[in-house]
Amino acid sequence: MVQVPLIVDAESGVNDMLDRDGSRTPIQFHIANDHDQHPIDAQVVQAATKWKRFAVKQFGMGVGEGLCTDMRAVRKDYFLDHDHSVYVDQWDWERVITPDQRNLEYLKQTVRAIWRVLRGAEQLANGLYPQLHTDRYPGLPEEIEFFHAEEILERYPDLPRKQRETAILQEHPAIFIIGIGWTLADGYPHEMRAADYDDWVTETAAADGRPMHGLNGDILVWNPVTRRRHELTSMGIRVNAETLRRQLELTGQLDWLELPYHRGIVSGELPLTIGGGIGQSRTQMLLLKKAHLGEVSVTVWPEVLKEMCDTKGIHVLE
Repeated sequence: MVQVPLIVDAESGVNDMLDRDGSRTPIQFHIANDHDQHPIDAQVVQAATKWKRFAVKQFGMGVGEGLCTDMRAVRKDYFLDHDHSVYVDQWDWERVITPDQRNLEYLKQTVRAIWRVLRGAEQLANGLYPQLHTDRYPGLPEEIEFFHAEEILERYPDLPRKQRETAILQEHPAIFIIGIGWTLADGYPHEMRAADYDDWVTETAAADGRPMHGLNGDILVWNPVTRRRHELTSMGIRVNAETLRRQLELTGQLDWLELPYHRGIVSGELPLTIGGGIGQSRTQMLLLKKAHLGEVSVTVWPEVLKEMCDTKGIHVLE
């Protein structure tokens, strides 16, 4: 376990831009420091994704070693609803890997290991509070299933992205969507992903051998309380020098290669890693059968949302 920063130097390039269209920007402020003689422009982190790769090097971690953090962030451009908050809390993790482990099978092994932990947490919660487990609200399935974003589009070509997720989760209640960020056959990615941390460009293959893309993805489950999709974690094998450059070319951001974080990847100074973040409040909300993040997390919500919850008997923490 290590400490994670809440603020970072804007010039470091270590903050997470969350996507690649520039629509979700971090909170930034100027630190005058000695009457502006030695100022710093700082940002509140939106995620610790890139910082963790610096950290494993700083701590001298070798292959198979890694770190966990209690990450706290602020994402001011989120739309606030039942499972999105400006305040973000995650169990973030990062592990050093070898070049040979940069493959789809290693990604799946890691996802299955995380899934076993999530199911174990559910069993613990149910043991402490048996009333949580009812026929109305079934538990998590024993196994998680894997689908490429490209395969999901093929199944539901006429549905937008979130409706595709809703549709497949009603058939398969726990899935890992592979390759989020790669542009699909309809001309759009399944969801926008930044070009400089997860690898969504590497060629892989579906179970039937068809070519697919990406070494990253999300764990989603069907939430029987909200009757909606429920994302628990975003994770992936991180870019190497080759895939970083290719993804930045695709997104028109090659100028980022001048930033310290990106130079560290290109030079090989930063190790190859896999990592992700598991939503703390998201997981607690699911396991405790809550209908809103505000029932397990104290943050800010619009008055209209709190009023709507009150009429439904949902107690939003103040």
